[in-house]
Amino acid sequence: MSENNREENVLDIATGGGHTANGFAPFVKKVTALDLTAEMLVAAEKFITGNGHQNVEFIQGDAEDLPFSAQSFDIVTCRIAPHHFPNVIKFVNEVFRVLTSEGQFLLDDNVVPEDDEFDEFYNKIEKKRDYSHFRAWKKSEWLRMLEHAGFEISEWHRFEKTFQFESWCNRMKLSDKEKNELHNIFANSSNKVKEKFRITFNDKKVFTFQGESIILKAQKR
Repeated sequence: MSENNREENVLDIATGGGHTANGFAPFVKKVTALDLTAEMLVAAEKFITGNGHQNVEFIQGDAEDLPFSAQSFDIVTCRIAPHHFPNVIKFVNEVFRVLTSEGQFLLDDNVVPEDDEFDEFYNKIEKKRDYSHFRAWKKSEWLRMLEHAGFEISEWHRFEKTFQFESWCNRMKLSDKEKNELHNIFANSSNKVKEKFRITFNDKKVFTFQGESIILKAQKR
């Protein structure tokens, strides 16, 4: 953010529980928290107003068809959501459209390794776990999509995330049958996949595995 950050307007796309919007609220002029579902917006508003922030507006809308005019925001954020979007290129182009000149796009999402076997495995297990998962993209695909849209990527960082298999399944309230089906995908994967995703077992049951994410800053030019 710039030094005059109290003058900035921020759009948080797919705000979910509102944690990113809540984090920005004390430092900027206004945050617009957007989500596709009214239920999530109600939860986000309760959380954010409960923290005393009065400069956040809550709007229902689609990430791929943003209900805002061009050059409306200085910063656009999107955290742990684009892997749910069916048309991520349309989303990227919409972010570019609503940003002011020199505006910043801040992205945080799960990604897959460049190897196609790893890509297929990770997207398969996520889709099996969560029907709303569309695709986690490769790092190179994100860089290409953003640069093709007109962004310049000023910095990005890859980091690893370790998942506990049981809690990872339980967050989606999976049945025992669904858990067993997922377990079999892990257990029957190649040694190459097991090593890459650091899959560990406890009493022959999947215990932990490791995924990866990126966080990046891109600027509209």
